[in-house]
Amino acid sequence: MTVPDLYDGHTFMHIGDGTAYAEETGFQELEDAGVRIAGRFPPNLVYIGFSLGVMPAQRLAQTRPGARGAVLVSGCVPLGVYADTWPAGVPVQIHGMDADPIFVDEGDLSAAENLVETSADAELFLYPGSSHLFADISLEDYDETAAPALTARVLEFLALTDA
Repeated sequence: MTVPDLYDGHTFMHIGDGTAYAEETGFQELEDAGVRIAGRFPPNLVYIGFSLGVMPAQRLAQTRPGARGAVLVSGCVPLGVYADTWPAGVPVQIHGMDADPIFVDEGDLSAAENLVETSADAELFLYPGSSHLFADISLEDYDETAAPALTARVLEFLALTDA
């Protein structure tokens, strides 16, 4: 498993601070960095992204031949941005909270619902709550019910993809 550091070692206690850093650096630059890092590895990977990390993960899963699958947490990019359809035979799980203002109000939930409607290989899991980074135990957003459910589903997913 490799977790690329798109933030060049910077860490933030509040999502707004991380977003400000991403805006300063440039969202496209961060996405491109994730894609470049993945290029060092064989293509038969499961790509997993959390929040902003969804962008390179989804881009790779949709455009890099050989992807085994994708897990998108607290984000989903609309079809058409990277490719018009989800690649056949590449399973994808999308996880988010049903009242997360970033996931719901910024269009990620709609993109996820559309992806699920148009791909037989897509699943959407909505958890009750409004946290964005609900799986990060080091943050106040951590949800002690949703995070273990997410972990269990991802582990099952990885077992099915032979990752």
